[in-house]
Amino acid sequence: MDTSATSDAAIIAFNTRIVAVTVYTNQALVTRRGTVTLTGQEQTLMLESLPITLKPESVRASGQGTVAVRLLGVQTERVFTTEPVVDRVAQLTAQIEQLMHEQKTVEDKQAAAHLQRTFVQTLSEKAADRFSRSLAQQQVSLAETRNLLNFLGQRYDDASETIAQYEREHAQLQKQIQALQQQIQQMQTPRPQESYRLAVNIASAGAGEFELEVSYVCDRASWKPLYDVRVSTADARVHLTYLAEVKQTTGEDWSHIALTLSTAKPGLGTLPPKLSPWYVDVFHPLPPAPAPMMAMRRRGAVMSAPGDDDDYGEYGMPAGEASAPPPIAAEVTIAQITHEGGVVTFAIDGNSNIPGDGGFHKSTIFNDDYPAQLTYIAMPKLVSFAYLQAVVSNPSDGATLLPGQVNLFRDNCFVGSTALDHIAPGQEFNLNLGIDEGLKITRDLIERKVDKQLIGGQRRITYAYRLLVINLRDQPTTLRLTEQLPVSRSEQIKVRLNRTSPQIQLGEMGVLEWSLPLEPKDKQELSYQFTVEHSPALTVAGLEV
Repeated sequence: MDTSATSDAAIIAFNTRIVAVTVYTNQALVTRRGTVTLTGQEQTLMLESLPITLKPESVRASGQGTVAVRLLGVQTERVFTTEPVVDRVAQLTAQIEQLMHEQKTVEDKQAAAHLQRTFVQTLSEKAADRFSRSLAQQQVSLAETRNLLNFLGQRYDDASETIAQYEREHAQLQKQIQALQQQIQQMQTPRPQESYRLAVNIASAGAGEFELEVSYVCDRASWKPLYDVRVSTADARVHLTYLAEVKQTTGEDWSHIALTLSTAKPGLGTLPPKLSPWYVDVFHPLPPAPAPMMAMRRRGAVMSAPGDDDDYGEYGMPAGEASAPPPIAAEVTIAQITHEGGVVTFAIDGNSNIPGDGGFHKSTIFNDDYPAQLTYIAMPKLVSFAYLQAVVSNPSDGATLLPGQVNLFRDNCFVGSTALDHIAPGQEFNLNLGIDEGLKITRDLIERKVDKQLIGGQRRITYAYRLLVINLRDQPTTLRLTEQLPVSRSEQIKVRLNRTSPQIQLGEMGVLEWSLPLEPKDKQELSYQFTVEHSPALTVAGLEV
């Protein structure tokens, strides 16, 4: 842009504030606005102390006002400044002196409390001896003795608590003093501070008001999805809260801004990646290293391996008083979701605050109830418990769920965390909710018979299992129970299913799967039998049960 006219323009220090931020997966687009009074002359608006994470090529300026304005040019300049160390050190030193004065006051109070406790302890020892003699001579009553001992004990406890409080205050003041001293040490060798300065040259047709808008892209900003999923087993309802964790260390604090989250990845560039040749060659093994070198490598590998409420009562009023109005639930800010060209954006409705401290700050995108089907899965051969699983349907008009971490809650109890894949509208996904002890399952080997006589020159071993399932819950449910037969990897070994109850077909890889509807407090029994045939000359591996 043309910046030749800036030397003749009136230079104005221009104040702006951040009004909107769009956060991408690895960058952020920051928008600033400010108002200036136009004089009809050419002016240069100077924006100081913009963050070093700013990308100069991304700076854009626009605006609107009460008169016609021409934007003549925008110039970006990198500025190096040195912090006034002397003034800052003097300020920190004064703070240290004030804290040390407070620390001395605390030490004096602590010493007085020690004297008080020592006096109470000495008085207690003397009083105990005197009262023992007076009590033996019946000069004082037992109640008077008890009152004195309680009084002395209470005073001793009060003095001890006061001493402990002063010790905590002293330790806290010491931490503050050490932190300020560390800052002074770091400032002994001043380092230049880097920032950007923007010069926006404008020419107006007359006097009036003009609002300038400047936008730029910064690095060191990102966001990721986070989900809280609460499953109610009573009514098979899944309540999903879609959250975003935003983190930024751009060098600026974002206060009271309009926050937008986007799945776009501007940092990846506009050109598709280019494939490099994929070479194949004859494998030539490396010669073995000498024994000492091998031992050193093993030792190096070992050395470099990484080291492993309070109870809330019910709402109510005492008897005889007017009942309180029902509590009003807090409203949650909901984002406006848009899809455009494969990019999803979430415009957060409200004033968002994202400080540049590098920590994750949560913003709610939306929350909603999702239709789900609850079912139980059991593999008694491995675990004698049933696992609860929810099959959740993302409605066809629902939002795209991006990959992220899910915190799972079942009936208000935290179950654990899992990962969620990309879920498009209209797609189903599974949520595994852990073990549920509402179903009791037992599995017993009831038969293991080896035929004494060979049939057709083959030895036959018969196995039979019985399973008992009890629904201890008060709701009906469905259990998908899976058992397994051995699978032969030799033509000389035959495995045959004899019977099942209830009757089902044998699946692939020896899998038996029952789908059992269970009423509340219902009990069902299952069983199956199979035979293994092989030559008596063979030793079969893997039949241990």
